[in-house]
Amino acid sequence: FKAAVLTVSDRSSQGLRTDEGGPLVAKLLEGAGYEVVRTLIVRMSSSGRAVLRQWCDQEATDLI
Repeated sequence: FKAAVLTVSDRSSQGLRTDEGGPLVAKLLEGAGYEVVRTLIVRMSSSGRAVLRQWCDQEATDLI
């Protein structure tokens, strides 16, 4: 199965804080047998929704 990890964080998207949650989720998914094909950090805004729509419509992932 293929998975994508989307982190929503204003500070992490601006480089003000290290994203620890996204990499941890990716590692756990890989440990469970998923192939993590994409990761991204976005701000808390409508851009996150747009990314989700794009990933759902265009990406061949089984889990976001």
